[in-house]
Amino acid sequence: MKKLFAALLLSAMPVLALPTLSWAQGAGDAAAGKKLWDGNELFCKNCHGRDGEGAFGPDLAGRGLSPAEFLKAVRKPWGVMPAFTDAQLSDAEAANLAAYFATLQKVAEPGPWRVPVDGAAPHGQQVYMSQGCAQCHGATFDMPRASFGGKATTYNEMRDLVYTHTDAMPKFEELRPGQRLRMGNFNPLRIPESELHEIYNWAHDDLGFRPALAAQFTATSGTAYALNVTNNGETGKGLTAQGVVIDVAVPAGATVTGTTGAGYKGVHMDEKMKGNVAEWQVAKLAPKDAQAFTISFSQAPANPADLKGAIRWAKPGPKSGPNMDALNFALRAPGGPGGGGGAPNRTAQ
Repeated sequence: MKKLFAALLLSAMPVLALPTLSWAQGAGDAAAGKKLWDGNELFCKNCHGRDGEGAFGPDLAGRGLSPAEFLKAVRKPWGVMPAFTDAQLSDAEAANLAAYFATLQKVAEPGPWRVPVDGAAPHGQQVYMSQGCAQCHGATFDMPRASFGGKATTYNEMRDLVYTHTDAMPKFEELRPGQRLRMGNFNPLRIPESELHEIYNWAHDDLGFRPALAAQFTATSGTAYALNVTNNGETGKGLTAQGVVIDVAVPAGATVTGTTGAGYKGVHMDEKMKGNVAEWQVAKLAPKDAQAFTISFSQAPANPADLKGAIRWAKPGPKSGPNMDALNFALRAPGGPGGGGGAPNRTAQ
């Protein structure tokens, strides 16, 4: 009788709905989200700030977005942000990021843009900056201009790379195994073709495309280093670099004890590099051309970051304004990524 009474009493009580946790409703893995964010595989920090405090893009830290809301913002963003596919960021990874940001404190105000709009810049460049392109690609669109210069990229091809990036980019440029596509697909209603045309015309007509130069700087033995410079442009399409100057910084306290490679001009003080540089000059580098150089120093630098250099060229140059184009490179760490300039999509700028 007591059991029957208890059963009747329980049946009369209101039922409390217990939540069913899934990736869309329950918490993701905050530690995994932090690891993904800190790794910056998708360059999200460039717009949303180093710690999710916001910058060009809205703040994420402590904002209180649920995993479902966070995923919707990734798949169907309501601002200028491109849409990312699950091949770029999985549903579970989105939940992990939401969980991580839930552990952070909301900031009082967002941080500054990485690259603010320059009111004195040409209108096409201002459009480029205001649409957020410069947050990843830099103020002067350097790396994409090199890719475009290596392939004589048309406006229609650039348009496809912007609006259908996840389909067009793998056809446009080979990716490293396991590399994620860092840019999503932009909505033409948010970046209309009229503005995209302005950006293309500024990059093509005002600044001009760049030759697709690449540099790989590696240690060989002791204090000896090898520098390989190539023009990765397509034969018959890519731009030829003319009047090429290759500078390698001489570490403080060291002297050059030996070099190889045609066109060596010795050591001189360089204001742009703020120190002594060893310099080679090459008349031209056409698509698929390659030049090999070596350099040895009297001693290893105290800081490996001092092993760096720059490549400049006289032509092609910007069609307006001073020629500021350069390809910077640094010593390649063993097993690490290339020393510089090999792939615009890989390094963003």
